[in-house]
Amino acid sequence: MQGAVAIRTEPDRAVVDNPPPETRDDLAVGEILAAVGDVVYDWSIGDDTLRWSPNALDAIGIASFALIATGRAFARLLEHGSPASRYSAVHDGRTDPGDGVCFQVEYPILPEGPGSTRRLWIEDVGRWYAGTDGRPARVHGVMRVITERHERERHLAYLSHHDELTGCFNRSHLLATLEAAAADAARGDRSIAFLIVSFDNLQAISEAYGHATAEQALAVIAHRIGRCLRETDAIGRFSGGKLGLVLADCKEADMAGAAARFHAAARDELIELDTGPLAVTVSIGGVSLPRHGRAADEAVASALEALHVARRTGSGRFAAYEPTPDRLDDRKLVRRHSRELLTALHEGRIRLVFQPVVDIATRSPLFYEALARVEESDGTVVAPAQFIALAEQLGLIRLIDDRIVGLALDMLERRSDIHLSINISASTIGDREWIARLSDRLRDRPGLARRLIIEITETVAIDNVEEAAEFIRTLHALGCRAAIDDFGAGFSSFRNLRLLDVDFFKIDGSFIENLATSHEDRTFVKALAELARSFGIPVVAEWVQDEGTVSLLAGWGIDCIQGALTGDVMDQPD
Repeated sequence: MQGAVAIRTEPDRAVVDNPPPETRDDLAVGEILAAVGDVVYDWSIGDDTLRWSPNALDAIGIASFALIATGRAFARLLEHGSPASRYSAVHDGRTDPGDGVCFQVEYPILPEGPGSTRRLWIEDVGRWYAGTDGRPARVHGVMRVITERHERERHLAYLSHHDELTGCFNRSHLLATLEAAAADAARGDRSIAFLIVSFDNLQAISEAYGHATAEQALAVIAHRIGRCLRETDAIGRFSGGKLGLVLADCKEADMAGAAARFHAAARDELIELDTGPLAVTVSIGGVSLPRHGRAADEAVASALEALHVARRTGSGRFAAYEPTPDRLDDRKLVRRHSRELLTALHEGRIRLVFQPVVDIATRSPLFYEALARVEESDGTVVAPAQFIALAEQLGLIRLIDDRIVGLALDMLERRSDIHLSINISASTIGDREWIARLSDRLRDRPGLARRLIIEITETVAIDNVEEAAEFIRTLHALGCRAAIDDFGAGFSSFRNLRLLDVDFFKIDGSFIENLATSHEDRTFVKALAELARSFGIPVVAEWVQDEGTVSLLAGWGIDCIQGALTGDVMDQPD
Protein backbone atom coordinates (compact mmCIF):
# COMPACT_ATOMS: atom_id res chain seq x y z
CA MET A 1 0.00 0.00 0.00
CA GLN A 2 2.89 2.30 -0.76
CA GLY A 3 1.83 5.94 -1.16
CA ALA A 4 -1.47 5.49 0.71
CA VAL A 5 -2.38 7.60 3.72
CA ALA A 6 -3.41 5.29 6.54
CA ILE A 7 -5.83 6.67 9.08
CA ARG A 8 -6.28 5.21 12.53
CA THR A 9 -8.76 6.44 15.12
CA GLU A 10 -7.85 6.81 18.78
CA PRO A 11 -10.34 7.60 21.56
CA ASP A 12 -9.89 11.36 21.46
CA ARG A 13 -8.72 12.21 17.94
CA ALA A 14 -8.14 11.00 14.41
CA VAL A 15 -4.43 10.58 13.61
CA VAL A 16 -2.65 10.46 10.25
CA ASP A 17 0.30 8.03 10.20
CA ASN A 18 3.55 9.56 8.93
CA PRO A 19 2.11 13.02 8.31
CA PRO A 20 4.15 15.49 6.29
CA PRO A 21 6.43 17.77 8.34
CA GLU A 22 4.12 20.77 8.24
CA THR A 23 1.37 18.78 10.02
CA ARG A 24 3.42 17.21 12.82
CA ASP A 25 3.48 20.03 15.34
CA ASP A 26 0.14 21.36 16.52
CA LEU A 27 -2.05 20.71 13.48
CA ALA A 28 -4.91 18.41 14.58
CA VAL A 29 -6.19 16.84 11.37
CA GLY A 30 -9.17 15.31 13.12
CA GLU A 31 -10.22 18.69 14.49
CA ILE A 32 -10.00 20.26 11.04
CA LEU A 33 -12.10 17.50 9.48
CA ALA A 34 -14.65 17.80 12.27
CA ALA A 35 -14.82 21.57 11.82
CA VAL A 36 -15.83 21.21 8.19
CA GLY A 37 -18.31 18.43 8.96
CA ASP A 38 -16.28 15.46 7.71
CA VAL A 39 -16.40 12.17 9.58
CA VAL A 40 -13.38 9.86 9.24
CA TYR A 41 -13.74 6.09 9.53
CA ASP A 42 -11.70 2.91 9.24
CA TRP A 43 -13.46 -0.32 8.28
CA SER A 44 -11.75 -3.67 8.79
CA ILE A 45 -13.82 -5.93 6.56
CA GLY A 46 -12.40 -9.21 7.93
CA ASP A 47 -13.85 -8.75 11.43
CA ASP A 48 -16.38 -6.11 10.24
CA THR A 49 -15.26 -3.51 12.79
CA LEU A 50 -15.81 0.18 12.13
CA ARG A 51 -13.82 2.84 13.93
CA TRP A 52 -14.95 6.47 13.74
CA SER A 53 -13.60 9.93 14.44
CA PRO A 54 -15.16 11.38 17.63
CA ASN A 55 -17.46 13.79 15.74
CA ALA A 56 -19.40 10.95 14.09
CA LEU A 57 -22.16 10.88 16.70
CA ASP A 58 -22.86 14.60 16.42
CA ALA A 59 -22.67 14.63 12.61
CA ILE A 60 -25.09 11.75 12.16
CA GLY A 61 -27.16 12.34 15.27
CA ILE A 62 -26.74 8.92 16.89
CA ALA A 63 -26.64 8.28 20.64
CA SER A 64 -23.90 5.65 20.79
CA PHE A 65 -20.95 4.29 18.81
CA ALA A 66 -22.33 0.81 19.55
CA LEU A 67 -25.04 1.46 16.96
CA ILE A 68 -22.43 1.89 14.19
CA ALA A 69 -19.59 -0.27 15.49
CA THR A 70 -19.73 -2.72 12.57
CA GLY A 71 -20.37 -2.56 8.86
CA ARG A 72 -23.55 -4.60 9.29
CA ALA A 73 -24.82 -2.29 12.03
CA PHE A 74 -24.22 0.78 9.88
CA ALA A 75 -25.89 -0.95 6.90
CA ARG A 76 -29.06 -1.34 9.01
CA LEU A 77 -29.38 2.46 8.95
CA LEU A 78 -29.49 2.46 5.15
CA GLU A 79 -32.91 3.43 3.81
CA HIS A 80 -34.73 0.40 2.43
CA GLY A 81 -34.58 0.20 -1.35
CA SER A 82 -31.51 2.39 -1.74
CA PRO A 83 -29.71 1.35 -4.94
CA ALA A 84 -26.31 2.40 -3.58
CA SER A 85 -24.32 1.79 -0.42
CA ARG A 86 -20.78 1.81 0.88
CA TYR A 87 -20.70 -1.98 0.60
CA SER A 88 -21.77 -1.95 -3.08
CA ALA A 89 -19.23 0.80 -3.88
CA VAL A 90 -16.37 -1.23 -2.38
CA HIS A 91 -17.45 -4.66 -3.68
CA ASP A 92 -17.92 -3.59 -7.29
CA GLY A 93 -15.61 -6.10 -8.91
CA ARG A 94 -12.61 -3.82 -9.44
CA THR A 95 -9.03 -4.95 -8.78
CA ASP A 96 -6.58 -3.31 -6.39
CA PRO A 97 -3.41 -2.52 -8.40
CA GLY A 98 -1.41 -2.20 -5.20
CA ASP A 99 -2.16 1.29 -3.94
CA GLY A 100 -5.85 0.85 -3.28
CA VAL A 101 -9.03 1.64 -5.21
CA CYS A 102 -10.87 4.95 -4.85
CA PHE A 103 -14.65 5.09 -4.55
CA GLN A 104 -17.33 7.73 -4.13
CA VAL A 105 -20.98 7.03 -3.43
CA GLU A 106 -24.11 8.81 -2.17
CA TYR A 107 -26.89 7.09 -0.25
CA PRO A 108 -29.71 7.88 2.24
CA ILE A 109 -29.71 6.68 5.85
CA LEU A 110 -32.29 6.75 8.64
CA PRO A 111 -30.19 7.54 11.76
CA GLU A 112 -32.99 6.52 14.12
CA GLY A 113 -33.57 3.23 12.37
CA PRO A 114 -36.21 1.78 10.00
CA GLY A 115 -39.55 3.54 10.16
CA SER A 116 -38.15 6.83 11.42
CA THR A 117 -38.87 10.07 9.59
CA ARG A 118 -35.46 11.75 9.87
CA ARG A 119 -33.47 11.06 6.74
CA LEU A 120 -29.91 12.09 5.88
CA TRP A 121 -28.13 11.94 2.56
CA ILE A 122 -24.50 10.85 2.86
CA GLU A 123 -21.56 11.42 0.56
CA ASP A 124 -19.00 8.67 1.19
CA VAL A 125 -15.51 9.03 -0.34
CA GLY A 126 -12.63 6.70 0.35
CA ARG A 127 -10.17 4.05 -0.75
CA TRP A 128 -10.24 0.31 -0.18
CA TYR A 129 -7.25 -2.01 -0.06
CA ALA A 130 -7.15 -5.67 -0.99
CA GLY A 131 -6.00 -8.52 1.23
CA THR A 132 -3.79 -11.41 0.19
CA ASP A 133 -6.74 -12.99 -1.64
CA GLY A 134 -7.25 -9.86 -3.76
CA ARG A 135 -10.62 -9.09 -2.18
CA PRO A 136 -11.39 -5.85 -0.25
CA ALA A 137 -9.92 -6.12 3.24
CA ARG A 138 -9.71 -2.58 4.63
CA VAL A 139 -11.41 0.73 3.87
CA HIS A 140 -10.34 4.25 4.83
CA GLY A 141 -12.94 6.91 4.15
CA VAL A 142 -14.45 10.29 4.81
CA MET A 143 -18.18 10.70 5.18
CA ARG A 144 -20.17 13.92 4.97
CA VAL A 145 -23.86 14.78 5.41
CA ILE A 146 -25.08 16.42 2.18
CA THR A 147 -28.84 16.52 2.77
CA GLU A 148 -29.18 20.21 1.96
CA ARG A 149 -27.15 19.90 -1.24
CA HIS A 150 -29.06 16.80 -2.30
CA GLU A 151 -32.42 18.49 -1.73
CA ARG A 152 -31.23 21.55 -3.65
CA GLU A 153 -30.11 19.40 -6.57
CA ARG A 154 -33.37 17.47 -6.48
CA HIS A 155 -35.29 20.75 -6.53
CA LEU A 156 -33.28 21.95 -9.54
CA ALA A 157 -33.98 18.64 -11.29
CA TYR A 158 -37.67 19.10 -10.48
CA LEU A 159 -37.64 22.62 -11.93
CA SER A 160 -36.08 21.33 -15.15
CA HIS A 161 -39.45 19.70 -15.86
CA HIS A 162 -41.92 21.67 -13.75
CA ASP A 163 -43.22 25.21 -13.40
CA GLU A 164 -42.34 26.53 -9.95
CA LEU A 165 -45.57 28.50 -9.47
CA THR A 166 -48.18 25.90 -10.45
CA GLY A 167 -46.29 22.65 -9.91
CA CYS A 168 -47.40 21.58 -13.41
CA PHE A 169 -45.02 20.65 -16.21
CA ASN A 170 -43.13 23.59 -17.66
CA ARG A 171 -43.61 24.46 -21.33
CA SER A 172 -40.69 22.44 -22.68
CA HIS A 173 -41.65 19.27 -20.81
CA LEU A 174 -45.33 19.74 -21.68
CA LEU A 175 -44.48 19.93 -25.39
CA ALA A 176 -42.17 16.91 -25.10
CA THR A 177 -45.01 14.98 -23.44
CA LEU A 178 -47.40 16.10 -26.18
CA GLU A 179 -44.92 15.06 -28.89
CA ALA A 180 -44.55 11.60 -27.38
CA ALA A 181 -48.31 11.16 -26.89
CA ALA A 182 -49.05 12.32 -30.46
CA ALA A 183 -46.48 9.90 -31.91
CA ASP A 184 -47.89 7.06 -29.79
CA ALA A 185 -51.45 7.83 -30.92
CA ALA A 186 -50.36 7.98 -34.57
CA ARG A 187 -48.83 4.49 -34.29
CA GLY A 188 -51.88 2.96 -32.63
CA ASP A 189 -55.62 2.98 -33.12
CA ARG A 190 -56.54 5.58 -30.52
CA SER A 191 -57.04 9.31 -30.10
CA ILE A 192 -55.69 11.94 -27.75
CA ALA A 193 -56.73 15.56 -27.26
CA PHE A 194 -54.64 18.64 -26.67
CA LEU A 195 -56.41 21.57 -25.01
CA ILE A 196 -55.16 25.09 -24.27
CA VAL A 197 -56.88 26.74 -21.32
CA SER A 198 -56.66 30.55 -21.22
CA PHE A 199 -57.69 32.72 -18.27
CA ASP A 200 -60.22 35.31 -19.41
CA ASN A 201 -59.72 37.86 -16.64
CA LEU A 202 -56.20 37.26 -15.37
CA GLN A 203 -54.97 40.63 -16.66
CA ALA A 204 -57.88 42.42 -14.97
CA ILE A 205 -57.05 40.69 -11.68
CA SER A 206 -53.40 41.68 -12.06
CA GLU A 207 -54.29 45.33 -12.68
CA ALA A 208 -56.77 45.46 -9.77
CA TYR A 209 -54.88 43.42 -7.14
CA GLY A 210 -51.32 43.06 -8.40
CA HIS A 211 -49.25 40.48 -10.22
CA ALA A 212 -48.75 38.30 -7.13
CA THR A 213 -52.50 37.89 -6.64
CA ALA A 214 -52.98 37.01 -10.31
CA GLU A 215 -50.29 34.34 -10.03
CA GLN A 216 -51.93 32.93 -6.89
CA ALA A 217 -55.22 32.69 -8.78
CA LEU A 218 -53.49 30.95 -11.67
CA ALA A 219 -51.92 28.40 -9.31
CA VAL A 220 -55.29 27.67 -7.65
CA ILE A 221 -57.06 27.09 -10.96
CA ALA A 222 -54.21 24.93 -12.25
CA HIS A 223 -54.57 22.79 -9.12
CA ARG A 224 -58.35 22.53 -9.54
CA ILE A 225 -58.10 21.52 -13.18
CA GLY A 226 -55.31 19.09 -12.32
CA ARG A 227 -57.66 17.31 -9.91
CA CYS A 228 -60.06 16.69 -12.82
CA LEU A 229 -57.42 14.78 -14.79
CA ARG A 230 -56.68 11.07 -14.87
CA GLU A 231 -53.26 9.62 -14.07
CA THR A 232 -52.62 9.14 -17.78
CA ASP A 233 -53.30 12.80 -18.58
CA ALA A 234 -50.81 15.68 -18.28
CA ILE A 235 -51.05 19.37 -17.42
CA GLY A 236 -48.43 22.05 -17.97
CA ARG A 237 -48.01 25.81 -18.02
CA PHE A 238 -48.08 26.64 -21.72
CA SER A 239 -47.35 30.36 -21.25
CA GLY A 240 -48.02 33.17 -18.77
CA GLY A 241 -51.79 32.82 -18.44
CA LYS A 242 -52.34 29.60 -20.36
CA LEU A 243 -52.32 25.93 -19.40
CA GLY A 244 -51.88 23.02 -21.76
CA LEU A 245 -53.63 19.68 -21.23
CA VAL A 246 -52.77 16.36 -22.88
CA LEU A 247 -55.76 14.02 -22.52
CA ALA A 248 -55.03 10.36 -23.20
CA ASP A 249 -57.63 8.14 -24.94
CA CYS A 250 -59.88 11.13 -25.57
CA LYS A 251 -61.90 11.08 -28.79
CA GLU A 252 -62.98 14.25 -30.58
CA ALA A 253 -66.56 13.79 -29.40
CA ASP A 254 -65.36 13.64 -25.77
CA MET A 255 -63.48 16.95 -25.80
CA ALA A 256 -66.53 19.13 -25.13
CA GLY A 257 -67.44 17.11 -22.05
CA ALA A 258 -63.90 17.34 -20.72
CA ALA A 259 -63.84 21.10 -21.35
CA ALA A 260 -67.13 21.44 -19.44
CA ARG A 261 -65.50 19.84 -16.37
CA PHE A 262 -62.58 22.26 -16.59
CA HIS A 263 -64.92 25.23 -16.98
CA ALA A 264 -66.80 24.14 -13.87
CA ALA A 265 -63.59 23.66 -11.90
CA ALA A 266 -62.57 27.24 -12.66
CA ARG A 267 -65.96 28.92 -12.40
CA ASP A 268 -68.16 27.20 -9.85
CA GLU A 269 -66.20 28.09 -6.72
CA LEU A 270 -64.74 31.46 -5.76
CA ILE A 271 -61.01 31.67 -5.10
CA GLU A 272 -60.40 32.80 -1.51
CA LEU A 273 -57.21 34.84 -1.23
CA ASP A 274 -55.91 37.40 1.27
CA THR A 275 -57.09 40.14 -1.09
CA GLY A 276 -60.64 38.75 -0.97
CA PRO A 277 -62.74 36.33 -3.04
CA LEU A 278 -62.10 36.23 -6.80
CA ALA A 279 -64.08 34.74 -9.67
CA VAL A 280 -62.25 33.31 -12.68
CA THR A 281 -63.46 32.07 -16.04
CA VAL A 282 -61.46 30.31 -18.74
CA SER A 283 -61.70 29.90 -22.50
CA ILE A 284 -60.58 26.61 -24.03
CA GLY A 285 -59.48 25.54 -27.48
CA GLY A 286 -58.81 21.93 -28.35
CA VAL A 287 -57.70 19.63 -31.13
CA SER A 288 -58.03 15.88 -31.67
CA LEU A 289 -54.93 13.88 -32.62
CA PRO A 290 -53.98 12.15 -34.86
CA ARG A 291 -57.05 13.19 -36.83
CA HIS A 292 -55.94 16.82 -37.15
CA GLY A 293 -52.20 16.46 -36.71
CA ARG A 294 -49.41 14.06 -35.85
CA ALA A 295 -46.86 16.34 -34.20
CA ALA A 296 -46.71 18.75 -31.28
CA ASP A 297 -46.24 21.89 -33.40
CA GLU A 298 -49.36 21.07 -35.43
CA ALA A 299 -51.35 20.41 -32.28
CA VAL A 300 -50.27 23.70 -30.71
CA ALA A 301 -51.12 25.74 -33.82
CA SER A 302 -54.54 24.09 -34.13
CA ALA A 303 -55.40 24.44 -30.44
CA LEU A 304 -54.44 28.14 -30.53
CA GLU A 305 -56.67 28.66 -33.58
CA ALA A 306 -59.53 26.95 -31.77
CA LEU A 307 -58.89 29.08 -28.66
CA HIS A 308 -59.11 32.21 -30.83
CA VAL A 309 -62.50 31.04 -32.13
CA ALA A 310 -63.71 30.33 -28.57
CA ARG A 311 -62.70 33.80 -27.37
CA ARG A 312 -64.46 35.50 -30.27
CA THR A 313 -67.76 34.05 -29.08
CA GLY A 314 -67.35 35.34 -25.51
CA SER A 315 -65.69 34.36 -22.25
CA GLY A 316 -65.95 30.94 -20.71
CA ARG A 317 -66.38 29.12 -24.06
CA PHE A 318 -64.91 26.05 -25.75
CA ALA A 319 -64.15 25.49 -29.43
CA ALA A 320 -62.73 22.44 -31.17
CA TYR A 321 -60.43 22.83 -34.13
CA GLU A 322 -62.19 22.36 -37.47
CA PRO A 323 -60.02 22.51 -40.59
CA THR A 324 -61.11 24.45 -43.67
CA PRO A 325 -59.44 24.55 -47.10
CA ASP A 326 -58.05 28.03 -46.41
CA ARG A 327 -56.66 26.94 -43.05
CA LEU A 328 -55.03 23.90 -44.56
CA ASP A 329 -53.36 26.03 -47.23
CA ASP A 330 -52.17 28.49 -44.57
CA ARG A 331 -50.89 25.60 -42.46
CA LYS A 332 -48.83 24.24 -45.33
CA LEU A 333 -47.34 27.71 -45.88
CA VAL A 334 -46.53 28.07 -42.19
CA ARG A 335 -44.92 24.61 -42.10
CA ARG A 336 -42.73 25.50 -45.07
CA HIS A 337 -41.63 28.78 -43.49
CA SER A 338 -41.11 26.99 -40.18
CA ARG A 339 -38.69 24.54 -41.81
CA GLU A 340 -36.87 27.42 -43.50
CA LEU A 341 -36.53 29.34 -40.21
CA LEU A 342 -35.29 26.28 -38.30
CA THR A 343 -32.79 25.57 -41.06
CA ALA A 344 -31.56 29.16 -40.90
CA LEU A 345 -31.09 28.82 -37.13
CA HIS A 346 -29.27 25.51 -37.52
CA GLU A 347 -27.00 26.78 -40.29
CA GLY A 348 -26.18 30.07 -38.56
CA ARG A 349 -27.91 32.24 -41.16
CA ILE A 350 -29.29 34.65 -38.59
CA ARG A 351 -26.99 37.67 -38.35
CA LEU A 352 -26.96 41.18 -36.96
CA VAL A 353 -26.81 44.58 -38.59
CA PHE A 354 -26.17 47.75 -36.61
CA GLN A 355 -27.60 51.28 -36.50
CA PRO A 356 -25.96 54.00 -34.41
CA VAL A 357 -27.79 55.95 -31.73
CA VAL A 358 -26.00 59.29 -31.48
CA ASP A 359 -25.82 62.28 -29.17
CA ILE A 360 -28.09 64.95 -30.65
CA ALA A 361 -25.50 67.70 -30.15
CA THR A 362 -22.19 66.07 -30.97
CA ARG A 363 -23.51 63.32 -33.31
CA SER A 364 -21.06 60.90 -31.74
CA PRO A 365 -22.34 57.31 -31.35
CA LEU A 366 -23.46 56.41 -27.84
CA PHE A 367 -24.42 52.83 -28.70
CA TYR A 368 -25.58 50.73 -31.63
CA GLU A 369 -28.90 48.98 -31.95
CA ALA A 370 -28.32 45.41 -33.15
CA LEU A 371 -31.07 44.34 -35.55
CA ALA A 372 -31.65 40.74 -36.60
CA ARG A 373 -31.70 39.61 -40.21
CA VAL A 374 -32.25 36.16 -41.71
CA GLU A 375 -30.34 35.12 -44.81
CA GLU A 376 -32.26 32.67 -46.97
CA SER A 377 -30.41 29.85 -48.71
CA ASP A 378 -30.34 31.87 -51.95
CA GLY A 379 -28.69 34.85 -50.20
CA THR A 380 -31.87 36.94 -49.88
CA VAL A 381 -31.92 38.96 -46.65
CA VAL A 382 -35.21 38.88 -44.73
CA ALA A 383 -36.12 41.75 -42.36
CA PRO A 384 -37.67 41.13 -38.90
CA ALA A 385 -41.19 42.04 -40.00
CA GLN A 386 -41.18 38.96 -42.21
CA PHE A 387 -40.05 36.39 -39.63
CA ILE A 388 -40.60 37.63 -36.06
CA ALA A 389 -44.40 37.13 -36.11
CA LEU A 390 -43.92 33.65 -37.59
CA ALA A 391 -41.31 32.78 -34.97
CA GLU A 392 -43.69 33.89 -32.20
CA GLN A 393 -46.53 31.86 -33.69
CA LEU A 394 -44.36 28.75 -33.93
CA GLY A 395 -42.81 29.12 -30.48
CA LEU A 396 -39.35 29.68 -32.00
CA ILE A 397 -38.92 33.25 -30.82
CA ARG A 398 -36.92 32.25 -27.73
CA LEU A 399 -34.42 30.47 -29.96
CA ILE A 400 -34.19 33.65 -32.05
CA ASP A 401 -33.70 35.78 -28.92
CA ASP A 402 -31.05 33.33 -27.70
CA ARG A 403 -29.15 33.57 -30.97
CA ILE A 404 -29.35 37.39 -31.00
CA VAL A 405 -27.93 37.59 -27.46
CA GLY A 406 -25.11 35.23 -28.40
CA LEU A 407 -24.21 37.24 -31.50
CA ALA A 408 -24.36 40.53 -29.59
CA LEU A 409 -22.07 39.26 -26.82
CA ASP A 410 -19.62 37.94 -29.40
CA MET A 411 -19.52 41.41 -31.00
CA LEU A 412 -19.06 43.12 -27.61
CA GLU A 413 -16.16 40.78 -26.87
CA ARG A 414 -14.52 41.61 -30.21
CA ARG A 415 -15.14 45.34 -29.88
CA SER A 416 -14.38 46.69 -26.41
CA ASP A 417 -15.07 50.24 -27.62
CA ILE A 418 -18.82 49.90 -28.29
CA HIS A 419 -22.15 49.43 -26.50
CA LEU A 420 -25.03 47.47 -28.06
CA SER A 421 -28.78 47.27 -27.59
CA ILE A 422 -30.92 44.27 -28.61
CA ASN A 423 -34.67 43.77 -28.81
CA ILE A 424 -36.36 41.01 -26.82
CA SER A 425 -39.79 39.51 -27.54
CA ALA A 426 -42.81 39.45 -25.25
CA SER A 427 -42.54 35.76 -24.37
CA THR A 428 -38.92 36.08 -23.28
CA ILE A 429 -39.43 38.59 -20.47
CA GLY A 430 -41.24 35.98 -18.38
CA ASP A 431 -38.90 33.13 -19.28
CA ARG A 432 -36.78 32.28 -16.21
CA GLU A 433 -34.70 29.80 -18.20
CA TRP A 434 -33.73 32.52 -20.70
CA ILE A 435 -32.71 34.85 -17.88
CA ALA A 436 -30.66 32.04 -16.29
CA ARG A 437 -28.85 31.44 -19.59
CA LEU A 438 -28.14 35.17 -19.97
CA SER A 439 -26.77 35.25 -16.42
CA ASP A 440 -24.48 32.29 -17.17
CA ARG A 441 -23.20 33.93 -20.36
CA LEU A 442 -22.47 37.21 -18.61
CA ARG A 443 -20.75 35.45 -15.71
CA ASP A 444 -18.45 33.74 -18.19
CA ARG A 445 -17.71 37.08 -19.88
CA PRO A 446 -17.22 39.66 -17.11
CA GLY A 447 -17.38 43.27 -18.20
CA LEU A 448 -19.83 42.80 -21.07
CA ALA A 449 -23.02 43.38 -19.07
CA ARG A 450 -22.41 47.11 -18.59
CA ARG A 451 -22.19 47.51 -22.38
CA LEU A 452 -25.41 45.58 -23.12
CA ILE A 453 -28.84 47.22 -23.32
CA ILE A 454 -32.05 45.17 -23.52
CA GLU A 455 -35.04 46.82 -25.24
CA ILE A 456 -38.66 45.79 -24.75
CA THR A 457 -41.60 47.47 -26.48
CA GLU A 458 -44.03 49.66 -24.58
CA THR A 459 -46.98 47.42 -25.46
CA VAL A 460 -45.18 44.40 -24.03
CA ALA A 461 -44.34 46.34 -20.86
CA ILE A 462 -47.87 47.59 -20.19
CA ASP A 463 -49.46 44.20 -20.90
CA ASN A 464 -47.86 43.03 -17.66
CA VAL A 465 -46.22 45.90 -15.83
CA GLU A 466 -45.16 43.89 -12.78
CA GLU A 467 -43.61 41.09 -14.83
CA ALA A 468 -41.76 43.64 -16.96
CA ALA A 469 -40.60 45.47 -13.81
CA GLU A 470 -39.22 42.22 -12.39
CA PHE A 471 -37.46 41.50 -15.69
CA ILE A 472 -35.82 44.94 -15.65
CA ARG A 473 -34.79 44.57 -11.99
CA THR A 474 -33.10 41.30 -12.94
CA LEU A 475 -31.30 42.96 -15.85
CA HIS A 476 -30.03 45.70 -13.56
CA ALA A 477 -28.84 43.10 -11.05
CA LEU A 478 -26.84 41.48 -13.86
CA GLY A 479 -25.32 44.87 -14.71
CA CYS A 480 -27.25 45.50 -17.96
CA ARG A 481 -29.34 48.52 -18.88
CA ALA A 482 -32.96 48.44 -20.03
CA ALA A 483 -34.99 50.58 -22.43
CA ILE A 484 -38.58 50.96 -23.57
CA ASP A 485 -38.81 50.84 -27.36
CA ASP A 486 -41.67 52.30 -29.45
CA PHE A 487 -42.61 54.63 -26.59
CA GLY A 488 -45.93 56.33 -27.29
CA ALA A 489 -47.30 53.56 -29.50
CA GLY A 490 -49.17 52.01 -26.57
CA PHE A 491 -50.50 55.32 -25.22
CA SER A 492 -49.93 54.02 -21.71
CA SER A 493 -49.82 56.16 -18.61
CA PHE A 494 -46.36 57.49 -17.83
CA ARG A 495 -47.02 56.65 -14.18
CA ASN A 496 -47.08 52.92 -15.00
CA LEU A 497 -43.97 53.10 -17.18
CA ARG A 498 -42.12 55.02 -14.47
CA LEU A 499 -42.57 51.95 -12.24
CA LEU A 500 -40.32 50.03 -14.63
CA ASP A 501 -37.16 51.96 -13.69
CA VAL A 502 -35.85 51.93 -17.25
CA ASP A 503 -32.64 53.69 -18.26
CA PHE A 504 -34.15 55.47 -21.27
CA PHE A 505 -37.13 55.63 -23.63
CA LYS A 506 -37.13 55.43 -27.42
CA ILE A 507 -39.99 57.42 -28.95
CA ASP A 508 -41.78 55.44 -31.64
CA GLY A 509 -40.61 56.55 -35.09
CA SER A 510 -44.17 56.90 -36.43
CA PHE A 511 -44.44 60.09 -34.33
CA ILE A 512 -41.09 61.41 -35.61
CA GLU A 513 -41.15 60.88 -39.39
CA ASN A 514 -43.85 63.53 -40.02
CA LEU A 515 -42.89 65.85 -37.18
CA ALA A 516 -42.26 68.85 -39.46
CA THR A 517 -45.76 68.72 -40.96
CA SER A 518 -47.96 67.24 -38.22
CA HIS A 519 -49.12 69.54 -35.41
CA GLU A 520 -50.55 66.55 -33.51
CA ASP A 521 -47.23 64.68 -33.61
CA ARG A 522 -45.30 67.75 -32.49
CA THR A 523 -47.65 68.25 -29.52
CA PHE A 524 -47.42 64.60 -28.54
CA VAL A 525 -43.62 64.30 -28.81
CA LYS A 526 -43.06 67.56 -26.98
CA ALA A 527 -45.26 66.34 -24.12
CA LEU A 528 -43.40 63.02 -23.95
CA ALA A 529 -40.06 64.84 -23.87
CA GLU A 530 -41.21 67.14 -21.06
CA LEU A 531 -42.47 64.21 -18.98
CA ALA A 532 -39.27 62.25 -19.46
CA ARG A 533 -37.12 65.27 -18.63
CA SER A 534 -39.10 65.94 -15.44
CA PHE A 535 -38.19 62.45 -14.21
CA GLY A 536 -34.61 62.60 -15.44
CA ILE A 537 -35.02 59.81 -18.01
CA PRO A 538 -33.05 60.21 -21.28
CA VAL A 539 -35.02 59.96 -24.53
CA VAL A 540 -34.05 58.66 -27.97
CA ALA A 541 -36.01 59.76 -31.04
CA GLU A 542 -36.20 57.12 -33.80
CA TRP A 543 -36.59 57.48 -37.58
CA VAL A 544 -34.93 60.90 -37.71
CA GLN A 545 -34.45 61.84 -41.39
CA ASP A 546 -33.70 65.60 -41.63
CA GLU A 547 -32.10 68.52 -39.83
CA GLY A 548 -35.41 70.32 -39.39
CA THR A 549 -36.63 67.46 -37.22
CA VAL A 550 -33.37 67.54 -35.26
CA SER A 551 -33.84 71.25 -34.55
CA LEU A 552 -37.32 70.65 -33.11
CA LEU A 553 -36.17 67.71 -31.01
CA ALA A 554 -33.15 69.58 -29.65
CA GLY A 555 -35.40 72.47 -28.62
CA TRP A 556 -37.54 70.07 -26.57
CA GLY A 557 -34.56 68.57 -24.78
CA ILE A 558 -34.35 65.25 -26.62
CA ASP A 559 -30.99 63.64 -25.81
CA CYS A 560 -30.29 61.20 -28.65
CA ILE A 561 -31.41 60.48 -32.19
CA GLN A 562 -31.43 57.45 -34.46
CA GLY A 563 -32.30 57.13 -38.11
CA ALA A 564 -31.21 57.56 -41.71
CA LEU A 565 -29.89 61.10 -41.09
CA THR A 566 -27.15 60.00 -38.70
CA GLY A 567 -26.46 56.47 -39.96
CA ASP A 568 -28.42 53.75 -41.66
CA VAL A 569 -27.96 50.05 -40.85
CA MET A 570 -24.47 48.65 -41.43
CA ASP A 571 -22.82 45.25 -41.26
CA GLN A 572 -20.25 46.38 -38.68
CA PRO A 573 -20.31 49.20 -36.08
CA ASP A 574 -18.04 52.11 -37.01
